[in-house]
Amino acid sequence: MAADEEEHVRRQLVLAAVAIAGLLALTATPATAAILVNASVPTSLTVFVPCANGGAGENVDVSGNLHILISFTINANHISGIEHFQPQGISGAGELDGIKYQGTGVTSTTFAGSLQNGQFQETFINRFDFIGQGSGNNLLVHETFHITFNANGAVTVFFDNFSLTCR
Repeated sequence: MAADEEEHVRRQLVLAAVAIAGLLALTATPATAAILVNASVPTSLTVFVPCANGGAGENVDVSGNLHILISFTINANHISGIEHFQPQGISGAGELDGIKYQGTGVTSTTFAGSLQNGQFQETFINRFDFIGQGSGNNLLVHETFHITFNANGAVTVFFDNFSLTCR
């Protein structure tokens, strides 16, 4: 998908979210703020780590808890919210070489917008690090995405910085 198409799709998703929020605002009390989710959820997954096994890569099976926090605030003319995901004690080992790994980092989305004039902004930050024993086994995935729409619906700020590094 081309960058222009990606931006168009993201814009449509953001505008749909604002429209839904606007409908919610019509039924909301003058001011509503709530933590919708605040939980620690047992998690088990397999992650391919291209840095592992001397650069040949391997699957790493991990388990632990994932802390999830979702909060939402709405009033007569403004909406905002956060989604926050953070590993807690997520660890495991490579399927081939048995090297132990620790999952660390945070994934967070924040958004805020006007229900009167359509101004809206969203920021997504993902810092997912898989730290392995020894040198060269660490997988670092970092992304920062931001978009801002002005009252006319035009994108005034847009960037998406992504990196995947082995150390």
